[in-house]
Amino acid sequence: MLMPYATFPEESKGRLHKEPESPGRSAFQRDRDRIIHATAFRRLEYKTQVFVYHEGDHYRNRLTHSLEVAQLARSTARVLKLEEDLAEATALAHDLGHPPFGHAGEDALDACMKAHGGFDHNAQSLAILTHLEQKYAAFNGLNLSWEALEGIVKHNGPLLPSAQPLPKTITDYNRQHDLALNGWPGLEAQLAALCDDIAYNNHDIEDGLRAGLLRFEDVLALPLVGETYRSVMQSYPDIPQGRLIYEARRRIIHAMISDMVATTSMLLSDHAPHHAEEVRNHGQALVQFSEKMTGHLENIRQYLRREMYRHYKVNRMTSKARRIVTDLFQLFVSEPECLPKEWNVAYHHREDMASRAVVIANYLAGMTDRFAIEEHRRLFDTSYRLIGQ
Repeated sequence: MLMPYATFPEESKGRLHKEPESPGRSAFQRDRDRIIHATAFRRLEYKTQVFVYHEGDHYRNRLTHSLEVAQLARSTARVLKLEEDLAEATALAHDLGHPPFGHAGEDALDACMKAHGGFDHNAQSLAILTHLEQKYAAFNGLNLSWEALEGIVKHNGPLLPSAQPLPKTITDYNRQHDLALNGWPGLEAQLAALCDDIAYNNHDIEDGLRAGLLRFEDVLALPLVGETYRSVMQSYPDIPQGRLIYEARRRIIHAMISDMVATTSMLLSDHAPHHAEEVRNHGQALVQFSEKMTGHLENIRQYLRREMYRHYKVNRMTSKARRIVTDLFQLFVSEPECLPKEWNVAYHHREDMASRAVVIANYLAGMTDRFAIEEHRRLFDTSYRLIGQ
């Protein structure tokens, strides 16, 4: 039983390319399944979250992060009586457009594309979902429902061109399939966005501690986080550190989810939307944390940015990552004949340099960390084997 302001699959605005409905699945279940079967989704296993794939088997990558976000989003949607499948689909697809090497790779690719409109991972997710995935006989892309695409593109809020120019990928698609970019997405997408915050803040603390990048005494000084760790240690004085980290993380996630549910329930009760369209036109997000919890999350973000994301060991890898992406981009611009055959054909079908650069960016963005490293070796290491490439 869904609340009246949930996004109902039977009221979907449809797909760009008309298809018969599935007899056994709702529109949003079908969206979720198509995302899971996408090539871009499988590639997330070898794309950096913070640690590059070869640095350890137990650190998060883009795939495990997306699965954690999807689990939180689906479970919380059930509590709030929202559309679980749509929340899950949005969460599973929200990171599809990330290039290799996390934010370092994105920054490098954005710099390379500066003269050609820049690079934005959110726009790249839309490109993957609407034309870069080429599996189906009748259309390019996955042909997801309007609601799924709206939620993925706008999961962080409205896209207002007055604030900054919108990526061309988004504006071009929006002309043929209007995603109402200036409005808020449905509650399911808003929920997925906050679950993303919960997941990465918590798992980055866990991974940082396990990797020795974060000091345990500093974590204990963080509000909410430190209080939770001390509570666990008081109840279990002899608990091993590995168990302590996990036990504290699950309790912190529970506190954050509980706060989000309570705050969101209060907002929905106060504003009483009667339909998903009223949510989209409301003018502000209706899925929120309390002011106190928002402060805790900001403290965690600042701490991670200062102590982990800028740690010299992380900086060394991100420096290498930027060079790899930049070197590959510059080589393909100057020597497009080094592109694989299908990408070379796509490159020469474009008439201007801006659109040709997009082809190169699409190729690079689709790479996993390990493939990018290997491609760089193939093209720049003169001692690398020349036969059988």
